[in-house]
Amino acid sequence: MAGRIEDYALIGDMQTAALVCRDGTVDWLCLPRFDSHAVFAGLLGTEEHGFWRLGPAYGADSAPPSATRRQYRGDSLILESEYDTARGTVRVTDFMPPRDGAPQLIRIVEGVTGRVPMRSELRMRFSYGRVVPWVHKVDTRTVAVAGPDSVWLDTDAETYGKDLTTYSDFTVSPGERIAFTISWQPSHKEPPAFPDPEGSLEATVGFWSEWVDHCTYHGPYREAVVRSLITLKALTYAPTGGIVAAPTTSLPEEIGGVRNWDYRYTWLRDAAITLSSLLRTGYREEARAWREWLLRAVAGDPENLQIMYGIAGERELGEAELDWLPGYENSGPVRVGNGAAHQLQLDVYGEVTEALHLAHMTGLNRNDYASLLQLKLIQYLEKHWDQPDEGIWEVRGPRRHFVHSKVMAWVAVDRTIKLIESGDADGPLERWRELRDDIHRDVCEKGYDKERNTFTQSYGSKELDASLLLIPQMGFLPPDDKRVIGTIEAIQRELSTEDGFILRYPTEGSDEGVDGLPGDEGAFLACSFWMADDLAMIGRVDEARRLFERLLALRNDLGLLAEEWDPRLQRQVGNFPQAFSHVPLIDTALRLTASGAYGG
Repeated sequence: MAGRIEDYALIGDMQTAALVCRDGTVDWLCLPRFDSHAVFAGLLGTEEHGFWRLGPAYGADSAPPSATRRQYRGDSLILESEYDTARGTVRVTDFMPPRDGAPQLIRIVEGVTGRVPMRSELRMRFSYGRVVPWVHKVDTRTVAVAGPDSVWLDTDAETYGKDLTTYSDFTVSPGERIAFTISWQPSHKEPPAFPDPEGSLEATVGFWSEWVDHCTYHGPYREAVVRSLITLKALTYAPTGGIVAAPTTSLPEEIGGVRNWDYRYTWLRDAAITLSSLLRTGYREEARAWREWLLRAVAGDPENLQIMYGIAGERELGEAELDWLPGYENSGPVRVGNGAAHQLQLDVYGEVTEALHLAHMTGLNRNDYASLLQLKLIQYLEKHWDQPDEGIWEVRGPRRHFVHSKVMAWVAVDRTIKLIESGDADGPLERWRELRDDIHRDVCEKGYDKERNTFTQSYGSKELDASLLLIPQMGFLPPDDKRVIGTIEAIQRELSTEDGFILRYPTEGSDEGVDGLPGDEGAFLACSFWMADDLAMIGRVDEARRLFERLLALRNDLGLLAEEWDPRLQRQVGNFPQAFSHVPLIDTALRLTASGAYGG
């Protein structure tokens, strides 16, 4: 049975990622890319759908023991789990070396005290748990083959097969180290090179140490910020610069519910805000790579900007359901692909333009095509900004005139005007200044409820939406504007849970509300960080700090956050770990540090 979402650790090689549970079970791994079919899909089903458990041996009538302690080795993505047993202590080190050849997952067992009996249980199932591979020996190596895929197991420990599972039983003494490595390779090619676990470990330590040294943030929340930055780096697909929203699919927003989506793609919105956080903390190379990815992804058709693309810029992300998987804690359906890819979400134009603007302002080398793209996006918005859309939350109900979408259209025009004013682009400056004023006037007249002194989710609606918290952060109105303060206070009253975290919008219980879906969801963590930001901006800095530190306390023991927090079940829900949660954590930490609003 899969663990709770917060029981998992992330390891990865900037091309794919694995989730490792407290009991040493790898329940999720897609090879060779984030969006490939899973080799271990037990997270969304049962052990029959693939897993790899490595830890102290246990009896047939008992559960696998959980790690007594676990941590990342310093500022890295190398997981160290220690188990205290009746016979001694053992350490398991899990990591995926940044790729130079075949993708590898390496697990090194090290005896600390005593003599500890250990067991490795490896059950590979291809195509998200549906296909049982042919497993056989090739000299000293074990290989699993099915169709186009092969996965090779290398270890000095003795292995044997039983019940379509590869086992290894062994004992470790103090100082003894035994490594296990699985490597993926196209099945028609020669076997991958023999792994060098110890050399790969040393190289991986060096990679993360060098990368973290570039971080320019040295404030009081450095531990949380650096862990979030490492997580964002892990969600970057190194060959192209694309950034996935999360490495998982179909982890539910409501346990037992249907709000289960595939997040293994590059949302322009999520990637753009990720880029902004990386730029603010010193990571310009990632910004350059993402800008190049963006230009390739939209090349030739910028007027038909999609809200998301594949990690190499693919446009077709057709959605399907995997009916042989019951879903995480029976939360079905399990979906792969994402049908929201072709939605109209006008706010994306603002997020992309804001990211390009920030890259320009921070001195990233000029790219003429990036400026041309920005101008083309505004030409599109000129004709379409006043249309209804599906909005930031990708509603599957009717299109509406979402206020946040209009605000971000204003942002797109405003940042492009600044680009022209700087002399780095040419465009109809006066016409676009008028357009900027028209959008601003339209929002303030149609998206504002004078009686309640708050902006609303959409034109003509009485509902609120946490995305309205971005109005002052985007510079649409100053923080001290009474309409901004009224909106913040209204969201606190109407969208706050009992423990003070913020919902995206009313989901109206089991009825289908604005998003066209039944059921509820948890508090959206990004929205709660946005609230902390806004409170700091309007001078309520102590309140902002308290909220921020409550949010930090929701992270698991390794500093990771899913998409949402379920206040009723007191647990993390949604895809994990989630870029859209870690980005605003970084942004809020920077804002609070600048204001001096922190304890200690």
